[in-house]
Amino acid sequence: MKKLLVLALGLICAGNLTLNAAAKKELTEEQKKVQKEMLDKYDTNKDGKLDKEERAKISSEDKEKMSKAGLGGKKKPAN
Repeated sequence: MKKLLVLALGLICAGNLTLNAAAKKELTEEQKKVQKEMLDKYDTNKDGKLDKEERAKISSEDKEKMSKAGLGGKKKPAN
């Protein structure tokens, strides 16, 4: 009986992970364009991503542009 419950729980977890992975959205062409523009403009070390220091230098206009395009992570709560 315990083996059956463990198996069922494992299958439910595996199914949930599969559904979550399938639900990830692809970026739109507009989002890809804005993302590339921001990388070209702010990626000073040219590693293909924006680190904490590079993100801190993003202008408020560019932050708004990213927000309108649906880009940008959730803000972390202040401590």
